[in-house]
Amino acid sequence: MTEYAIKQPPVVALPIAGSDALFPVRRVYCIGRNYAAHAIEMGHDPDREPPFFFQKNPSNLDPSGTFPYPPHSSDVHHEAEVSVMLKSGGTNIALEEAEAHIFGYALSLDMTRRDLQGAQKKLGRPWEIGKAFERSAPVGPIHPVSETGLLNEGAITLKVNGEVKQEGDLNQMIWKVPEMISYLSEYFELAAGDVIMSGTPSGVAAVERGDEMEIAVEGLGSFTVKVV
Repeated sequence: MTEYAIKQPPVVALPIAGSDALFPVRRVYCIGRNYAAHAIEMGHDPDREPPFFFQKNPSNLDPSGTFPYPPHSSDVHHEAEVSVMLKSGGTNIALEEAEAHIFGYALSLDMTRRDLQGAQKKLGRPWEIGKAFERSAPVGPIHPVSETGLLNEGAITLKVNGEVKQEGDLNQMIWKVPEMISYLSEYFELAAGDVIMSGTPSGVAAVERGDEMEIAVEGLGSFTVKVV
């Protein structure tokens, strides 16, 4: 039996719809500005430049349905996204083989301390303080691709207190899911348990304590998160 110097950290694992099994998380990759309208609203050119990614921590993923408003910020934004869970990986994955590595999809939110992120951008520093804080990625149950089929299109919306704030379609992604998988595999060795958050449409905005966020995607149902 392996002996550890300290207590072994718990495995981060997410629920799977219709199953008692859990999905163990290895890494979390997030693509930035992957919808043209969102790139524009953030002050960037939406032309198809090479994609860029940042990372969250596995423990940032939170299936509880609540989002604690984080400290040191007064401008926390919602970003509705579809997360893609991988069942296998590798390096230099061919584009035409990328979708074979998908285990399933989940509704998710990339919550962002926008004021802290903005300050880091001005200084040319990494974004983690604005992106990778505790419970910054609310996530719904995983829907296996064997049941949903491949999701290359479908409406995505986010409501806050019943009012539509974000809406778009998965086919509006600048970089499609297979392209993200293939591109990432050129720089990282992807593996089972990896999660890719695929970007958000336009309409990101601040939330307050007491707000109720509902994300919905055609083929994945809806997921509600309460800001507390």
